[in-house]
Amino acid sequence: MTWPAEYEDGAHTIGRWLIDRASRSPLRIAVDDRGVTTDYETLAGRAAALADGLRHAGYGPGDRIATVSGNSTDHVVAFFACALAGIAFVPLSWRLTPRELGDQLDRADPVLVLVEDEHAALAGEALRSLHRVLPVAVLGTTEVEATVVPSRSPRPRRPVQDDDPLLVVFTSGSEAAPKGVVLTHANCFWNNLALAQALPLTHDDVVLAMLPQFHVAAWNCQPLLAWWVGATVVLERSFQPARVLQLIAERRVTAMMGVPTQYALLASDRAWKTTDASSLRLALVGGATMPAWLQEEWTGRGIPLTQGYGLTEAAPNVLHLPADEAPAHPGAVGRPYPHVSVRIVDPETALPLEGDATGELWVRGPSVFAGYLGDDAATERTMSGEWLRTGDLVHRDAEGVMRIVDRIKDIFISGGENVAPAEVEHALTLHPLIEAAAVVGVPDPVWGERGVAFVVPAPGAALSTDEVLAHARRNLAGFKVPARVEFVEALPRATIEKLARSRLRDRARRLIEGDRATASDHETEGVAP
Repeated sequence: MTWPAEYEDGAHTIGRWLIDRASRSPLRIAVDDRGVTTDYETLAGRAAALADGLRHAGYGPGDRIATVSGNSTDHVVAFFACALAGIAFVPLSWRLTPRELGDQLDRADPVLVLVEDEHAALAGEALRSLHRVLPVAVLGTTEVEATVVPSRSPRPRRPVQDDDPLLVVFTSGSEAAPKGVVLTHANCFWNNLALAQALPLTHDDVVLAMLPQFHVAAWNCQPLLAWWVGATVVLERSFQPARVLQLIAERRVTAMMGVPTQYALLASDRAWKTTDASSLRLALVGGATMPAWLQEEWTGRGIPLTQGYGLTEAAPNVLHLPADEAPAHPGAVGRPYPHVSVRIVDPETALPLEGDATGELWVRGPSVFAGYLGDDAATERTMSGEWLRTGDLVHRDAEGVMRIVDRIKDIFISGGENVAPAEVEHALTLHPLIEAAAVVGVPDPVWGERGVAFVVPAPGAALSTDEVLAHARRNLAGFKVPARVEFVEALPRATIEKLARSRLRDRARRLIEGDRATASDHETEGVAP
């Protein structure tokens, strides 16, 4: 098959990866989607045809197309079609409530929304909440790939350029509203080049992709690199430990990425000890630092875990710790990837610290994002010249290995998902009987961290925990809903304007520990000594 010459423009454009690979390895399997396989020639042919349809319909560089879809071949086709046409791909989370999804659609301002049938009800409710009507199409060969809705504002056709936006991924920072992180083709090129040098894949690899594709890691931590080198990507739509273990054995998976919660649940599944995982050579961990026992459990099966650290604004890979170094550096997240520069900075003075030091981690390099979508002020707050301020406090030892000490920002991580307390607090105070709220993260043995909400009821209000949690579930994705609600008369303040979150964290830990002790006592009642 021959491809249009325009798809070969742009030294760092991602769409050409698929075209180049299809030319070299047309019959190799690119995607295994629940047992339905697609070879590289077919995948590239579908993506190129959809890209051509989008161009003819007037879409092009400067446009954004949003999606609401689970992991699927159709979703991958849409991604590469957008990449080939120079359109920014905005995958939105199907875990959100209609209110949250509507807010992100409003912020993304897409020219077209592509929806998978399974999530049509959610997307429909979110779209109806907007003050304008957005064009909508259904993913798939018989839908958008057959007929593309004409653009309302046609764009002139031009080749894709390296600095065109490729991905816009919404992430929860320390502020009340998630922000759209804009990653260009060049950002993603350099991110994957660094990954290829540090943790390489080959055309013989079989990569299990179980992270949802509204996360940057679902593209830039193995899958895109796999499609660059001609490997096979096994797509999984949801995380079910028994199913994942079955896939590892049956598909002879060689590489995968997950968050600590997922690896812990796999290790606790009844099929863990009997599953043939001998094919697995590279298991990458991200989203949070894994506990030592988890590393030991997987190493005991002959599969050491490789710890990584990153953030969406860095596309996301920043640090990694090779599995063979983990025993010497327990709890560490490693050293920088190639092409990534880091510095440790005093949080008070913003002066760089040398050698063995503790301070805020700053990152610089060609994979650092182009900015937040439509929010120059937030971009300016996050950047210091060319340096990205991560908001994470790290310690660097004498060997240059780093570990996370704390987060300067207030976010906590539950099951690998970032949760911004400000966003949860805003949602809680939408309830007419809640005067104020504060949320903090506390350690959790399964999810890493869970939220505890401190709620100040309105004067004279009769408010129950069940009512607060029901309100939270209506307005927040499940992973953001607090695990516990505590009613208080007032929130503690460090100063008139600043909430004393450290005091709330201490109180939250005591509450959770008390809950666990009570549960343990109930479990042992009536048991003979």
